[in-house]
Amino acid sequence: MLLDEALRGARDAGADVFSLRCCDMQISGCVECGACDETGECVVDDDMQKVYPLLLQCDVIVLASPMFFYGITAQAKALIDRCQALWCKVKLGLLPDRKRVFREGAGYLVCVGATKGKNLFDGVELVAKYFYDALDLKYGRGVFVRSVEGKGDISRHPDALAQAYRLGQNAVATPGWIVENQ
Repeated sequence: MLLDEALRGARDAGADVFSLRCCDMQISGCVECGACDETGECVVDDDMQKVYPLLLQCDVIVLASPMFFYGITAQAKALIDRCQALWCKVKLGLLPDRKRVFREGAGYLVCVGATKGKNLFDGVELVAKYFYDALDLKYGRGVFVRSVEGKGDISRHPDALAQAYRLGQNAVATPGWIVENQ
């Protein structure tokens, strides 16, 4: 629901929006075979091969996940880990025309967690920062909500839903926009 609000805000600001649900895709984890080190291409043949071109064409990416033991879901982490191939593409100079750091592109994070732990989102923010770095995007922070236990519980946090909507609008209206407050 929180991601839907961010996407609605982006759509209302004029963006073409699409979403991928990692749990509906067949994406295996990185097998650390090293093939992408030489070519920038992942040799594992699964749904990730459809995801790579989508990631490269986006100017704004919003990663959303519930927190599981202070981390994102295994499915989202598999997608992130498989972006090692894109990092290799950048490193090998195979995407020089896509260089966007500190220009327009940005990545954001939307997370909910059941606990109120002070460090609940610290680890996932580091993962997101380096995920977006591999995509040559800067990390623009996001919306983080504690005390969300079950499906639909975010509806008890109308301020967070409004913040997610504004994130979507601002990310489109001001490329590279950074969320100052969480």
